[in-house]
Order: sequence, then structure tokens, then C-alpha cells
Amino acid sequence: MNGGLIAAPVPPARAYDLALVDLDGVAYRGHEPIEHASDGLTAARDAGMRLVFVTNNASREPESVADQLSGLGIPTTPGEVMTAAQAAAQLLRSRLESGARVLVVGGAGLRTAVRQAGFEVVESADDEPAAVAQGFAPEVGWTQLAEAAYAIERGAWHVASNLDLSLPTARGFAPGNGSLVGAVRAATGVAPDSAGKPSPTMYHMAVERAGARQALVVGDRLDTDLAGARSGGFVGLHVLTGVSSARDDVLAHPGERPHLIGADLRALHETHPAPELGGDGWWTCREAAARVVDGRLELGRGGSTSGVDPLDQVRAACAAAWAAVDGGDELDASSVPELGPSAV
Repeated sequence: MNGGLIAAPVPPARAYDLALVDLDGVAYRGHEPIEHASDGLTAARDAGMRLVFVTNNASREPESVADQLSGLGIPTTPGEVMTAAQAAAQLLRSRLESGARVLVVGGAGLRTAVRQAGFEVVESADDEPAAVAQGFAPEVGWTQLAEAAYAIERGAWHVASNLDLSLPTARGFAPGNGSLVGAVRAATGVAPDSAGKPSPTMYHMAVERAGARQALVVGDRLDTDLAGARSGGFVGLHVLTGVSSARDDVLAHPGERPHLIGADLRALHETHPAPELGGDGWWTCREAAARVVDGRLELGRGGSTSGVDPLDQVRAACAAAWAAVDGGDELDASSVPELGPSAV
């Protein structure tokens, strides 16, 4: 698949039959709705696009997630929710026999998924679990992390639902499951296996469940949502409503780059132009222009970006930066300003 930005002359809601939509930072932020999320997703369904909400959050059960989305004006059934807890349980089944003991460190969603996968849930390392399944929950504390460390030191297999270091909330960014997993890893020296994004496992599970022909990944984090899209062979749409910024897009590693960029979920209903390289060395996207000279990003011929669509400027900057880096040049990160609609 193309390693750069691609053109979408037809709005994604009409070009793809399934959207794999992240939750935190895309559909909502904590318990608060994100502007245009409800309207954007409702209109996508009206256009014939099916939705599956794919989340690295393993603390809640699909029924709870569906209820929250429905309460925010996004009617959702539990069958339209795919959680990292479900993916972790599937990963456990790849190595453990049915009935094996699993120490669960996390919330109700993870405990339910592990039980439904045929395992016995235990809470102490003294129960001699074959594995430790670790997922985020607000109530997880030192006692649970210590039990996980004891079990892993005794040979239990460590499976993390995800490795997200941060979690977007209405008040800001809080420590995510990856931060808690890091404490256990620091204590044991054992690196866990992870079922969550950026592994594309959940995406493939969701596509198989839906029987989709062509799926689009929609997310706010480059290191999880969009990296999972790249590794799974899916087109990824980055919406600028959560963790990763437009500047992050420009500086993104090849395996984390989006294919499409939008301000919010209205991007499902917009066409997306692709940047083009001109003979003068400038990458252009409609009226926007960017190039890299001596390792520094330059925006706008003559240094002016007045009247330019901010998203087109992001697209042109991405194309210029990615081409330079992929060609072996070093890009001075200090030359990359904040970009996108929020920077205007």
C-alpha cells in the first residue's frame, strides 16, 4: 500500500463499507462528546457505512460502551463494539488450554472476556495462574500490580490488553495501561505480549465479524490506531481531536503515518486531495505548498500561508517531510511548527 497520503476523490463514508472507529479521542473524550462525532457517524451510517468501535480500553464490557455511545447520540449495539479485552482473551486461547487459571488485573470487561474464553479467573499469584492478563481500570493499584509481578516471576505468561502510555480524559491526559504495565515490567524484567493496537488483531477480528469488503481505520493516535492500520494493510484516517497532532503527522515514523487526515469525523464526508511534487521541488496540495531545504521545512512559496486551507498545508508538509526523510535526509524537528485547524 502507498506509504504516503492518498487521494480520496469520493468521501470515505461512500468508498468504504466499514469504519473501524476508535473511541477515546475520536467519538468521545472521557465522558464528554466530541464535537461533530454524533453527526458525522450518523451521516456515515445513512450513507451505507457500517461501524465497529475498536478500543484499546479493556476495563468495560461492550454493553457498557454501547450504552455510553447511545447516550451521546451515537446509537450502538454491543455487537458493534470490539475491545482489547476480547482480543487479549483470544490471544490467551492461542497458547492456553480451556480451564487454565488466569490472574486478571483490570476491570469487569477483561474479567468477563477471559471467563467467556473458557478460563478460570483468579486474583492471587498463590493460585498458580498460567498467565496474567493486564488491562486498564481506574481501581487498579499497587496490590494488584504486585500480584501480577509475583505471578510473572514464577513463570506466568504476561499478556497486556494494550500498551497505551496515556489515556485522554475530560481533564487532560492520564496514565494509561502501558504506564501500569511498565511498572510490572520494571519489577520483573519481562516484556509482555500485547493484543491491543498497534497490533492489527482487533481490526482483523472486527472485519471478519462484519464480513466487510473494504474497511477504513479511524483514530486519533499515530502510535496505536494508525500504526495498526499500516501493519494490518488498512487505510487509516487520522482525526485531529485526540492525542496526536498535525505536527505529529509531519514528524511521523513510516509505520505510523496516516493515509488521510481530517479535522474531525466530518472528514468521513469530505474528499481528500493528495499532494503532488512539482518540478520546482515544492510539494503542493491545492493552494498549499511545502518543501524541505537543508533539513528544514519551509511552508508556502515566499513564506506565506495566508488564505490556505490548514489541512491542505498539513498534507503538503507531510508529503515534503516524508519524502525528505525517506530519501535519507534528516529533518530538523524545530523547523516544524504547530499546524492544522487548531493552530490557525
